Amino acid sequence: MKILFVTSEAAPFARSGGLGDVAGALPKALAALGHDARVILPFYKLIIPDKYKNNFRFVGSTFVDLSWRRQYVGVYEAIYDGVTYYFVDNELYFKRDRLYGNFDDGERFAYFSKAVLEVLPMLGFYPDILHCNDWHTALTPVYLDVYYRFSEEYRNIRSVFTIHNIEFQGKYGTELLGDVLGLPEWAHSLVMHDGCVNYMKGGIESSSAVTTVSETYAHEILDPYYSYGLDSILSQRQYKLHGVINGIDTALYDPKTDKALFQNYTLRTYAKKTLNKKALCEMIDLSYDENRPLMAMVTRLTEQKGMDLVGAVIDEIMRADIQVVVLGTGDWRYENMVSRVESQYPNKFRAILQFSSDLASKLYAASDLFLMPSKFEPCGLSQMIAMAYGSVPVVRETGGLKDTVEPYNPVEKTGVGFTFKTYNSYDMLDAVWRAYGTFFDKENWKAVVSNGMKKNFGWDVSAKKYLDIYNSVR
Repeated sequence: MKILFVTSEAAPFARSGGLGDVAGALPKALAALGHDARVILPFYKLIIPDKYKNNFRFVGSTFVDLSWRRQYVGVYEAIYDGVTYYFVDNELYFKRDRLYGNFDDGERFAYFSKAVLEVLPMLGFYPDILHCNDWHTALTPVYLDVYYRFSEEYRNIRSVFTIHNIEFQGKYGTELLGDVLGLPEWAHSLVMHDGCVNYMKGGIESSSAVTTVSETYAHEILDPYYSYGLDSILSQRQYKLHGVINGIDTALYDPKTDKALFQNYTLRTYAKKTLNKKALCEMIDLSYDENRPLMAMVTRLTEQKGMDLVGAVIDEIMRADIQVVVLGTGDWRYENMVSRVESQYPNKFRAILQFSSDLASKLYAASDLFLMPSKFEPCGLSQMIAMAYGSVPVVRETGGLKDTVEPYNPVEKTGVGFTFKTYNSYDMLDAVWRAYGTFFDKENWKAVVSNGMKKNFGWDVSAKKYLDIYNSVR
């Protein structure tokens, strides 16, 4: 099967979060199963590292009409880990110092969504499946149906649209209908919702199948609490809605081979994990005690990630014999909050206000507990990475966290972490105390760590589920 993965980011070339990880790992897993899976994304001039650019090959150029505009489209190609990547080049739109958050994002990604279809003849690659992701590429299925379906080469292409985070939908004023999107009047209803242009709604309406990144999240987004206004649309299209849990790149996230670690280890050599804890404590100037639990958060500091809950009870947590390290950036109020906690508890708390893959790996390896109290979490990768590194997750039962973290049962010695249900700070605190207490019960601690490290969170199973969806729409 021929699959073209359409995405606004893909590791290792451009990545801001989980979507980039998925776009870097899922096509590779599909290729390993014998399918021709390729990826297309924007050529972000100031973001893609030069070490990768040196291997790019210029394929050719053409033009795409975007309403009254006629814009240049260049295409570069690179092969990485056996997967072919295409990069759409236009300096007006993509010579920026960040992926998102520009004033013209609506125009930038409308251009990209249409350019993907325009360059297929140049690539000589007409996929069986166009797999589009989030609002940035949601217009590709719309443009396919409105402008390209009449052509013989495009007639049998089917589209799959994945919602990674429904909170961000690509909402714009109706003036974009003619001035930017250039859609004929009969097609306006595809993208109109609640009085505005909604790119994600267009992807849901026009795609052959809609997926989300966990089974629980597929059910949650039918509820107004989680849907950010799209529950009615999704309820009407529920027949084509599927949930498929993400995997992680097990070659990249492996404590046995991760070069960022102070000391590599496996489940069999788990005792070496404490060397990472000791070295990290020295690195960030925390006192080290093998018998004191270290709890980590590698996260965006936002309300979605449960930082309100953390702030409400952090002083109570700090009264225990525990250390906490938070790595990430986000809303200023939460950055100020964790900075205040660090100044109040300098021997027990560290706030590292940056994002660093190197530091993230070191924290996964050094920590005993990993806290993810998310308000909602479509899938989440951090809890899976933490388990692979022997760090026990403490999570709220939502989205992918519920699907991947089975609560630990000390009687049966089953389960991989500690969970709580309601979005309440004291319910979270109860889960933290249960995990904290288990840390000192060495028999149960060994069991819960071992259960997590033995879990297979690779892409094999999920890739096969996507293939089933692809086949169902062909």
